[in-house]
Amino acid sequence: MPKILRFHHNFVESIPHAIDDGILYVSVRFATAIHKCACGCGEEVVTPFTPTDWKLIFDGENITLNPSIGNWSFKCRSHYWIKNGKVIWAESWSDNMINSNRAYDHKVKNSHYKNDDKGIWGKVQEFIRSKLG
Repeated sequence: MPKILRFHHNFVESIPHAIDDGILYVSVRFATAIHKCACGCGEEVVTPFTPTDWKLIFDGENITLNPSIGNWSFKCRSHYWIKNGKVIWAESWSDNMINSNRAYDHKVKNSHYKNDDKGIWGKVQEFIRSKLG
């Protein structure tokens, strides 16, 4: 059974070292959000805001992220949407669906960023490396 049914947002300058369940931390400066997986497995999910990744909608009260969040690299392989702060569970994907989507994402990123020396994508990659390292 899914653990988190709703995310509350917290706008932060930079991502804190300790991430709490049920909180979607949003850094406008780093154009990124991070949260713990909605299934309760404890994995941290990073969603960068770029033209080829996620979009954030803040309506003054709630947050929506598009597209869905597919945690295909996690043991849980959870798949869900965050719409108006609520977790909406999505269908599971087969390995073929995941691989096709990854290939498509790679193609879109390569096409979009072929002339991007550093830009937002470079900043997002730096941010992710700083969190992991």
